[in-house]
Amino acid sequence: MAKFFGNLHLVLAVGLVAAIAVIMAFTGWTGEGGKAISDDVFRWLHTFFGILWIGLLYYLNFVQVPTMPAIPAEQKGAITGHIAPKVFFFFRYAALLTVLTGLTIAFHNGYGAQALTFGGTGADGINMIGLGMWLAIIMAFNVWFIIWPAQKKILNLGATEASAEEKAAAAPRALAASRTNLLLSLPMLYCMVGANLG
Repeated sequence: MAKFFGNLHLVLAVGLVAAIAVIMAFTGWTGEGGKAISDDVFRWLHTFFGILWIGLLYYLNFVQVPTMPAIPAEQKGAITGHIAPKVFFFFRYAALLTVLTGLTIAFHNGYGAQALTFGGTGADGINMIGLGMWLAIIMAFNVWFIIWPAQKKILNLGATEASAEEKAAAAPRALAASRTNLLLSLPMLYCMVGANLG
């Protein structure tokens, strides 16, 4: 048992098989035939990637960033050299995959264009999901085009070598974009849950 739970990839694989089995067993609840199965799979993927993305956003804002100033300088390398690069890998790809699976669901179910153009009526589910979609797109943009480039400089990742001045300039940009995403995540989550577009 310890060997099983000690292997992250094996646990994920078994969890994925279990999720697919549950989706197959309950597909009738959300529709019929192949469309329902694919829709359910994309909804599950969207939820999984969304939890991963927003969970890491909250980890960074509630735990890592506020704690870093209290960590002795000789210990910071463990976080910046080992933990942070892994966090930012999963963070940025979870953001991308959350948006892509969400757009797939919306267009697969025929409301994507209407939602993105706010083509609903007043405060209905179409406009609510549209607002949530745009908030998520803005947040993903912040991840890929503000936070990640800044973090590459701060953490000296890849071919990005930055001077102390460049790192100092990148840190407030990354923090502002991350806190913007934290702020936007709250109404975005309400929109995603509240729209309830079957």
